[in-house]
Amino acid sequence: MEPPSFHPCDEAVISTNDDASNCKRSAVKLGYWKDDYIGHFVRNPDRKAPEINRGYYARVKGIEMCIEKFFKKTGDKCQIVNLGCGFDTLYWRLREAGHMVTNFVELDFPNVTSRKCYQIKRNKVLLEKIHVEDGEVRLSPTDLHSSNYHIVGVDLRNIDEVALKLQQSEIDYSVPTIFLAECVLVYIEPQNCHNLLKWFAANFKTAAFVNYEQVNMNDRFGEVMLTNLRQRGCSLAGVDSCVSLDSQISRFLQCNWHGARAWDMVQIYHSIPASERARTERLEMLDEAELLVQLFQHYCISIAWIGDLFQDVEITVEKQLSSLNID
Repeated sequence: MEPPSFHPCDEAVISTNDDASNCKRSAVKLGYWKDDYIGHFVRNPDRKAPEINRGYYARVKGIEMCIEKFFKKTGDKCQIVNLGCGFDTLYWRLREAGHMVTNFVELDFPNVTSRKCYQIKRNKVLLEKIHVEDGEVRLSPTDLHSSNYHIVGVDLRNIDEVALKLQQSEIDYSVPTIFLAECVLVYIEPQNCHNLLKWFAANFKTAAFVNYEQVNMNDRFGEVMLTNLRQRGCSLAGVDSCVSLDSQISRFLQCNWHGARAWDMVQIYHSIPASERARTERLEMLDEAELLVQLFQHYCISIAWIGDLFQDVEITVEKQLSSLNID
């Protein structure tokens, strides 16, 4: 299989990691959620608008809730594969919460993983969490390997390279595996995305996929979002799968996943316990309540599964969806 050439949009896509990391750091500084590690990758972010902070809170909390549901099925006897990981700190947050999963693998473009490896190498706090008894941490300019945590530089459009990097990361195809992707698949051309998802479906015996991404992109608000991204040089090559919740589900079914479900972020926000929502809603006044609703309507979380272990995982949404209680 010929490796895909570097696309002109790749630099713009890579820069979205810095944007997302800054937004997460902004929300963490205000107390939306606890993350003692993001500050090692992002020092002094600009304070973001309240609707951005709350949107990122819903994104992080929604993914965490999915992972917690999977942990109830597997305990720590599972693997997590974080696609397009950027500066995500999930590994350290799980360790702090007492979770030592069987294996945790992060994949991203080499010029992203090189920056992450550099920060880890020079930071005692990050390194200490990676070290385990009798284990060594091996570092190259773009990759890091320890006993159960790996960062590897790779182009997700190149299946042979992905397979090699997973092998180097000691992936076990028979262990239940959770794939994570936050606004990653939408940047990959449909055929390359299908090849990747089909390869996962064919090689992993038991798996779940958590995908956070745009949805409802055919209306006026979606068109404005697309225009803004294109002006930054980001062509959303996979946007056809972001037309609706049904198209998000169909993407996985067409790639031989056994089943899938999807919820927009209005529903995800309403699945967060009311007391926790109330806590975050007191952190900042929200002037643009309507804008937050529109943002939530244009992002979603979908989960897909291989095998029957994860097929009954659901997101429980409050019945009253008339208001987001954000005034």
